[in-house]
Formats: sequence, C-alpha cells, structure tokens
Amino acid sequence: MNALVWADAASPEEGASQANALFRDAFGYEPRGVWSAPGRVNIIGEHVDYNGGPCLPIALPHRAYVALSPRADRTIRLISPQTRDAVDVLDLDVLGPKGGPGEVTNHWTAYLAGVAWALEKAGHGPIPGFDAALWSCVPLGGGLSSSAALECATAVALDEVCSLGLAGPLESPNDEGRRELVDAARVAENQIAGANTGGLDQTASMRCQEGHALALDCSDMSTRQVPFDLGGVGLELLVIDTRAKHSLADGQYGSRRADCEESARLLGVRQLADATDLDEAVAALGDERLAARTRHVISEIARTRAFIELLDEGPLEGRRLAVAGALMYDSHESLRDDYEVSCPELDVAVAAARFAGAHGARMTGGGFGGSAIALVDAEATTRVASAIARAYAERGWEAPHFIRALPSQPAGRMN
Repeated sequence: MNALVWADAASPEEGASQANALFRDAFGYEPRGVWSAPGRVNIIGEHVDYNGGPCLPIALPHRAYVALSPRADRTIRLISPQTRDAVDVLDLDVLGPKGGPGEVTNHWTAYLAGVAWALEKAGHGPIPGFDAALWSCVPLGGGLSSSAALECATAVALDEVCSLGLAGPLESPNDEGRRELVDAARVAENQIAGANTGGLDQTASMRCQEGHALALDCSDMSTRQVPFDLGGVGLELLVIDTRAKHSLADGQYGSRRADCEESARLLGVRQLADATDLDEAVAALGDERLAARTRHVISEIARTRAFIELLDEGPLEGRRLAVAGALMYDSHESLRDDYEVSCPELDVAVAAARFAGAHGARMTGGGFGGSAIALVDAEATTRVASAIARAYAERGWEAPHFIRALPSQPAGRMN
C-alpha cells in the first residue's frame, strides 16, 4: 500500500507569505495586511444548527489567508492560485443575490465579495472596493468549512480596513462584534453564494479559541468555551478527508432543511429543538421520512448535550472516554440511517476506524461526502489511518487524506 497522505496545515508564516506574494504579483503593490480564518471540524451536533440545537466545533490549524487593501472606488479585484492568470473584477454597486441580475457567477469570489455586500446591507457601510488575494490550505470539498474560512478572513480584513471595530484583537476578541461579522459571513453564503447553511461554520471560524471546543447554542447563538485538551490525556482527533465530492449547494442540504421546517410546522413548534419528547414527536408526524429526520435532530441534540457535560466533568478518560466514543458512533448511525446524509466512503472510514480500535468515529459536516473524524489514542493514530487507507484501496477508491486536528485560533490579522 502507498504511504499515507497527510494534509498538514501551512504555518501562519507560510500562509501569510503566500497570500502576500500572490497579491504583489497580481496588483503590483503591497497589501494593507494579511488576515486569516480557520476551517472547522464539528466534534458532534450535526444538522442541528438550523434547528436551534447545540453544536461542538473546534477551529482547525488549516486556514484561509487573505491579503487585502481597500480601494478608492467600488471595484473589487480578486485573485487566487487557481485563477493566477486572470483577476476577477466585480462592481460592488452591481453585485446582488444569487438568481438575480447581480449574481456572482464565479463561485469562490461570491464568498469574498458577498461579505462586503452583506456588511453594507447590515448598515456597516459604505464599504469600499478592494483588491484581495486568497491563499488557503483548508481542504476544498472536505466538509471542513473552506467557504466559511474565506468569508471570515474577508470579514475581519474589511472590519479593520473600514475601522468598523467589531472583531477586536486575537488576544481579547470582541465576542459581540464577532457575532455581527458571523451574520455578515452567513448572509454572504446564503444569499450571494446560494448555500442555505446555518451559522455553525462561520461561528466556529470567528469565535473558537485555541485549546477549546466551542459549545454553541444555536437557539440564540450564545457560546461557551469548553476545555478540550486531548493531548493531555494521550488522545488525538484524526480527520479523514474521504475525497468524495462534497457540496452544500446541490439541493440535498436544502431538502433536509425543508423537511425539518415542515416537521416543526406540523408539530407546532418554532424549531425542532423545541420538540423535546422524541416518541411523541415521531408519533405525531406520521410521515416516515419526516419522522426519521426529526428523530435524528432530537436525538443528536441529546447526544451533544451529553458530550458537553462529559467535557465539563473533566478530561476524556475512563468512563467519560467510553461514553464519548459511544455518542460519536451513535451520531454517525443516526446521520446515516435517519438523516441519510452519509455515503459509502464515510461509512467505510467510520467502520474501519472502529475495527482498528478508535474510541469513537463519525461523519462530520454537511455530509454527502466530505470528512469523518475518529477519536484515537495518539500512539494509534497511524495504525487507524492505515486501516482506513487499506479499506479504501481494497475498494479501488482514491486514497483518503488525513489531518491531525488541534483546536486552533479564530479569525484575525496575521502579525
């Protein structure tokens, strides 16, 4: 079998240098600065953000880097390594929501330009045009919120160059101000890029803290930092990028969200998080598909709260570790069977990790491809990864990529 493929994060120095050099080459002058934002991985709490439930993400060390300078006009010029030979040019006075006359047709530029549009719509304007160069090491299409990283890096950059005063420095972030930047990033993804996601991804990228998981209550978007020092108890979080194509804008995600909204309407609640009696809710719905979707949401909310309580009790050792692992496996089965957002590559990754001795494993992110995670003993990480890679090779699939995930810093300026 070929060597394992590890998708290591670029160092902050390398990421900033790459973005800065790309900006200089494309636009012929030095940027005002470089800002970055992390991708995220959700430990547990999947597809409950838009249902008002709790989630538990961490920020990855993998980040999107944006070198940016404001302009004196309303023109936006954007460059990335993938479009190095052609600068994308947009007019902030013209661009508008997906499906309208100002639709941004180049998908990745919608995330960056959309943030400026959303900030202005929220009353933080006028926002000037700008030149920006993007360089990212967040795996694309891996369900690790590469798009939210682009949005949040742009949001903190525009916050600073426009003197909005919302983000605050990394040493003492302004959490309330960051909530406003999260809203702008989410609106950019929903309306300009056309992906009807909740606020989990942007909140994680903007509000997670190093060494912690973020207990996020999506009913009011309040957060609490929960210690998550895996290294201190000899554990690691292994992220498996299945390489199966992942997209939230292909209708599947939207159909799941619509099912949840219909279930909430039939149950007479504002969001499914308000339906606390699982048996009663399932019996009341009747429709098999809606009952299954609702069963996942209500049970996943209970699992997430239980996982957060375990971390509050202390490090993941002994009984706490066993229970946490079981919650992860149960989460995957619910996502696979009731929510139907898994795929063969995700299922094989979870099964192989379990067989190789992982304490817990599950798909993470929106699903339909993307990534899985496994909670493993640090000394067993390579063995578990090898078992997964071997299972893929036996099926003739593309080799998965692996990440060792450490809770990292939120979006901010690179010094």
